Amino acid sequence: MSTPFDLTDKVAVVTGSSRGIGRSIAETMARMGARVVVSSRKGEACEPVAAGIRDKGDEAVVIPCNISRRNEVEALIRGAEAQLGPIDILVCNAAVNPYYGPLGEITDEAFDKIMGANVKSNLWLCSLAIPGMAERGGGAVIIVSSIAGIRGTEMIGAYGISKAADFALCRNLAVEWGPRNVRVNCIAPGLVKTDFARALWEDEKALERRNRATPLRRIGAPDEIGGVAAFLASPAASFITGQVIVADGGVTIA
Repeated sequence: MSTPFDLTDKVAVVTGSSRGIGRSIAETMARMGARVVVSSRKGEACEPVAAGIRDKGDEAVVIPCNISRRNEVEALIRGAEAQLGPIDILVCNAAVNPYYGPLGEITDEAFDKIMGANVKSNLWLCSLAIPGMAERGGGAVIIVSSIAGIRGTEMIGAYGISKAADFALCRNLAVEWGPRNVRVNCIAPGLVKTDFARALWEDEKALERRNRATPLRRIGAPDEIGGVAAFLASPAASFITGQVIVADGGVTIA
């Protein structure tokens, strides 16, 4: 290994990687040598990402998966192992937020959908992928959470609850699997310019207020999160586990 920032021949599964933060993670890991599974609900949305990775001489396959469905999560893990080999890196990035508004008005259906997709599916993925990592001497899991799990909010409270639960999931899995050299960490991005967060940044006045409250005076870009995930998966982060890495331009410390 010539550099600690090396993922050569590692197999990485990245959920929600057809666009935004997930896409950046998949592309960054591929540039660092990983063989990547690009996954989201619709396979056709993933194909351009995988094709772009292959065009640069790196390896990528597409396996569609709706993370809310256990059978599709199982098929994702089986398919990754069949097409690329044992999984070394798991990135739980896919998430949903179907509701904006006060918690007192959220329906049971919407709350259950958020918790199922954003928390339970991550537990499914980890339970399926981590034992194989442990058998082979170790691996890395990165859960993409959010600063919504740290701060209170009037509009995305249920989403924030799910992201706070991801912090706890990360810490507990890190304790359980640390003795087998499997590291589990979270990233908590701030507001990033993605389609997923469009409702939070497309209002120019609201964006201006957010920028004024952020020490770096801007919101983030997907590639500023992709590199953090790749670092956490690499040997450079070999002594980091159970942590929440905040990447928010400083908004939570201002």
